Amino acid sequence: MRCSPLICSLATSRRSMDTGNHSSETAFVLESLTDHPGLQLPLFFLFLLVYVVSLVGNLGLFLLIRISTQLHTPMYYFLSHLSFIDLCYSSVIIPKMLVSFVLEKNFTSFLECMAQLFLFCFFGIDDSYMLTAMAYDRYVAICNPLRYHVTMSHRVCLLLTTGVYAAGLGGAFVHTSYISTRSFCRTKVIHHYFCDILPLLNISCSRDYTKELLVMIVVGFNVFACATAIFISYAFILSSILHIRSAGGRSKAFSTCSSHLTAVGIFYGSITFMYLKPATNDTTQEKVASVFYTTVIPMLNPLIYSLRNKEVKEALKTILIGRIVSRSI
Repeated sequence: MRCSPLICSLATSRRSMDTGNHSSETAFVLESLTDHPGLQLPLFFLFLLVYVVSLVGNLGLFLLIRISTQLHTPMYYFLSHLSFIDLCYSSVIIPKMLVSFVLEKNFTSFLECMAQLFLFCFFGIDDSYMLTAMAYDRYVAICNPLRYHVTMSHRVCLLLTTGVYAAGLGGAFVHTSYISTRSFCRTKVIHHYFCDILPLLNISCSRDYTKELLVMIVVGFNVFACATAIFISYAFILSSILHIRSAGGRSKAFSTCSSHLTAVGIFYGSITFMYLKPATNDTTQEKVASVFYTTVIPMLNPLIYSLRNKEVKEALKTILIGRIVSRSI
């Protein structure tokens, strides 16, 4: 039986919608960090502990720097923003990861996935550029200490911080806008524990390799530009430290940079392994590498910058003593 032009048109439209699989109607399934059932519960409590430590550490350090007047310096100004970024960064990733340990299938809608991808890219790029701004701050402090407060004025710090967030916003928009226009007509299982660029591209059926190359160029540029700036900063820092005659002065200069260098090494090491390694079908390596820069580093940063920092300890002690005295009075 022949159909009317209107019914035939609607049927054709319906078939095209079914085969095209519009992304807005797509539901994804996120994999867990491991497939072993016996590890699900222990890993749940492990990463729950990591998340609590990350929240308490970053929020505590952020508030301490904001409250304590003795920490109102450019170095701690950048550190407070790094704590804020790490606080948000871990909150974007870990809660969804915890769900995958307790549910058989961790569903996420297309919009939720794109929101997570955008925030992951935004705070991830912010983290990279904030570490770069902190490297520049250390360069000025060690290589040109007499003009430190002039060079690192409040206006300069504000401009650097604005540039950091602008870079994150631009990069996140580029990545998310490209991924959101792809079609996902094959398996909806994302072989990762969160919505990341490469795992989403791997299940897309409308890949544009020219645009993908541009996306990877943006990723490579962010990593290369920040890593190069940090390397140049520390080349000058090392040169200045070697010209310091006293052993105590050299030790003090090294100690102010050791925490930052540790955070930089872990962050860029894991990112380089994740995005610049040869293509492979082994998703376990990618998951393990991403764990470092999505969960471990946000937890370690407040510990690295506080436990070994005398000024932070003194500021915390002053605030606690002040509160105890005020309550006793």
